[in-house]
Amino acid sequence: GCGPLAPVGVGVAGRRRHTGGGWRAGAGLGFLTGVALFAPLLAWTNLHTGYLPWVLLSLLQAGYLALLGAATAWVSPLADRGRWAWPALTGLLWVGQEALRDRTPFGGFPWGRLAFSQDSSPLLRLAALGGAPLVTFAVALLGGLLVTAAWRGWVAARATTQGDAPARRWTPVVVPAVAAVALCAAGLLVPVAAAGSGDAVTVAIVQGNVPRLGLDFNAQRQAVLNNHVDATLELAAQVAAGAQRQPDLVVWPENSSDIDPLRNPTAGARISQAADTIRAPILVGAVLQGPGAGKVRNVGILWQPGTGADLAQLYAKRHPVPFAEYVPLRDVARMVSDKVDLIRSDFVAGSTPGVVRAGPTVLGDVICFEVAYDEVVRETVTGGARLLVVQTNNATFNVAEARQQMAMVRLRAVEHGRPALMASTVGVSGFVSPDGRVSDATGFNTREVVVRQLRLDGGRTLATRLGWWPEVALAGLAAAALVGAAVLRRRQRIMPG
Repeated sequence: GCGPLAPVGVGVAGRRRHTGGGWRAGAGLGFLTGVALFAPLLAWTNLHTGYLPWVLLSLLQAGYLALLGAATAWVSPLADRGRWAWPALTGLLWVGQEALRDRTPFGGFPWGRLAFSQDSSPLLRLAALGGAPLVTFAVALLGGLLVTAAWRGWVAARATTQGDAPARRWTPVVVPAVAAVALCAAGLLVPVAAAGSGDAVTVAIVQGNVPRLGLDFNAQRQAVLNNHVDATLELAAQVAAGAQRQPDLVVWPENSSDIDPLRNPTAGARISQAADTIRAPILVGAVLQGPGAGKVRNVGILWQPGTGADLAQLYAKRHPVPFAEYVPLRDVARMVSDKVDLIRSDFVAGSTPGVVRAGPTVLGDVICFEVAYDEVVRETVTGGARLLVVQTNNATFNVAEARQQMAMVRLRAVEHGRPALMASTVGVSGFVSPDGRVSDATGFNTREVVVRQLRLDGGRTLATRLGWWPEVALAGLAAAALVGAAVLRRRQRIMPG
């Protein structure tokens, strides 16, 4: 809901760091900015684990903005040489900061990227050209232009008429203001498809809900599985009565079967009952034992009517969440929260993209937080996916986290020109069209089933074709700016004045 404020916040903070105080002051201001951003954004992490993990995670993420603040102050000599340089420099450094934060430590944590705040903004459409990095750059650039216009307007309003014509005094106001409007207009002009024109497929999302929210959802695993089976059986009854369309595919969320259905005959039989009754394959979010003792996998597995589990169409989550699905530095983590001992078996990472073939429908399956990682989603599309699927379990969080995740799904749909859906145990679930619009969004902590016909296309956006090169180019320019500022500072020391 605060997406429109993102450019202003970035612009104000960036302008303050550019206008003096040195890199140490820039780091301090950046850190405070990071705390103000991440503490409320990540408040959902303290719901069931206590305050300390939330505080530490927020401070860790704020540390990256401290680096950004120091870098922004460091490049001030470059900004001083060109009146309009600092908004672009701020944009480049934001992309560089996010590129680092998205990958470190333990594989990174991309939550809170500027791009993810723009799900209802004209700038969202830029994702079709250069993905999330280009949207982040545009947000920071827009903020710089707006704050420049406001700052110059304040200066012009206070200026006297000593020797300057009014038109000259207001030119520094008009130029960045016009550029800001042009940037938003450019976003609106980027073509995105409202719906595909290819094959039609009817998809059902089953949100079975859980008996209780919280970390003990694992203890309720039989009830959670039963909820999803029963909701699917109810859908089948509606189809038989002609009250609902026959689905070609049913999607269950992550953790819909935390009982390994390949090893537990009862769990497997219940899923088969659902698939046979609905007469459609079900993409089941399951936890499978192994490979190896004490190891498990978080998977999406296709369950066919009549034949059961299709082991050839199985996706294992490639990016397990540290301290949630596996515990590095367990002894140290236990000092932060004894909740880590609830994770008795570490999740093993999969090695292949989530391309799942359900008959003519090729799915790009990603699980939960993986939707935040550019390459994890992109590699499903380059692997042939025509429908993006995000299986997630929000039972340990709240509706704010679910909505943040849905914003990411909206960006991915636009980025790759694909219809998408998010299936959650408790909500928010829903469909997203290739232009980023959400349809049939469910309530939170409710049991709901939604069915929708989608049109699938196989084309690729420019962002899909370019891959990671927009991020490489923008982050590379950020690095070049840091080096250029170092050279300029050295020259200034050698030749003062």
